[in-house]
Amino acid sequence: MTANTALPVVSIVGRPNVGKSTLFNRILGRREAIVEERPGVTRDRKALEAEWLGTHFELVDTGGWMPSGNELDDKVSAQSEKAIEDSDLIVLVVDGTTGMTEEDGRVASLLRRADVAVLLVVNKIDSPLRDVDIWEFLSLGLGDPLGVSALHSRNTGDLLDQIIGALPAAEPESPDDVEEEEVSNVDEIPGVAIVGRPNVGKSTLFNRLIGDDRSVVHDMPGTTRDAIDTVVETELGPLRFIDTAGMRRKARVDDDTEYYSNLRALRAIDKADVALLVIDATEGVTTQDQRLAERVDAAGCPIVVLLNKWEMVEQEEKDELMYQIGRRLHFLGESPVLRISALTGRGVHRLVSALEAAIDAYETRVPTRKVNEVIQLAQSAQPAPHGGRVLYATQGAAHPPTFTLFTNKELPSSYVRYLERRLREEFSLGATPIKIRLRRRG
Repeated sequence: MTANTALPVVSIVGRPNVGKSTLFNRILGRREAIVEERPGVTRDRKALEAEWLGTHFELVDTGGWMPSGNELDDKVSAQSEKAIEDSDLIVLVVDGTTGMTEEDGRVASLLRRADVAVLLVVNKIDSPLRDVDIWEFLSLGLGDPLGVSALHSRNTGDLLDQIIGALPAAEPESPDDVEEEEVSNVDEIPGVAIVGRPNVGKSTLFNRLIGDDRSVVHDMPGTTRDAIDTVVETELGPLRFIDTAGMRRKARVDDDTEYYSNLRALRAIDKADVALLVIDATEGVTTQDQRLAERVDAAGCPIVVLLNKWEMVEQEEKDELMYQIGRRLHFLGESPVLRISALTGRGVHRLVSALEAAIDAYETRVPTRKVNEVIQLAQSAQPAPHGGRVLYATQGAAHPPTFTLFTNKELPSSYVRYLERRLREEFSLGATPIKIRLRRRG
């Protein structure tokens, strides 16, 4: 269940490479979907809130609909068909430069049978001289087409006017509705980013957690290109699960699409409250896993390590795998390590308690008096060298817990780590990162 279920849903559909993602970005007014002149770049449904003239709606970008193809093509097409079922309005995009194709006709036939309003948009009509090219699409039987250029923003305002006019009238909000909307503000809901190398099972886990086949799952590395998020009601209240693209080393990033996928994934990590680091237990902890864990840790995001595909690991290999965790991910300290199977669901139920502990620690706020008590006791037990001393301490922020220490002189990094360890132990901060800022006085 998404946070925007009360909004009317507008889905952009069509065959591959007609400019659906470009139109999606144009309507939103920012680059959210990855755009490249190559079919098949968009594979998952991506839904975000859009607004025009004070009317808000949920805009859904879909992968290209293909009537037949390989297994991955079929799954992408199934995502588009699911979007059609869930929509209040469909924007069918066709390509004015190539003219009408057999695939356009098949998509139109599917839409004519669906019980949903449809707007027919002919994209890549870059000038008035091209307007005549739109009329051949009348034969699709979906009403008068509108010629636009998503790339150059031509007639997109007219399209938005038509979208608003075709949406069902909004029901008046009651005070209870307003209160509920404020409570469920997506920015206030804890974010859980699912990260890992390509093809380790992130999308399978994401689909199991949200209870819906939202991300395309296939055994081809790199299937997920964008960061996809969904709000789910759990025992902890609403959580925002974010499925990210698999991240490779920079040397392995060989095209623009993968570069932007990595960029989206890193941005999702920076905005998340906790990260689920998915590792393929059948392959062990790789150098790439280690580098990714370092990147997430550097972002100040607590980590829960998930050893996926655990049921496929031989018994004699399990001890070696746990040794690898301790050796290669030692910097994660007390981060919990769960053995799961995203495919069968085994062990996934234990995620709730692990997430609860991580989120509670990440959001911890400690009264200034208690912070100073712990610091003074730590200094009494182990004074800083060369007469160094913390004069006063306070917690300046949460997400993650950030402490400011006012000192009389520079403190050695080893002593700062000692104070950090004492703060972590006294306030039960577990594996959450802690930031220590030093301010010198006098």
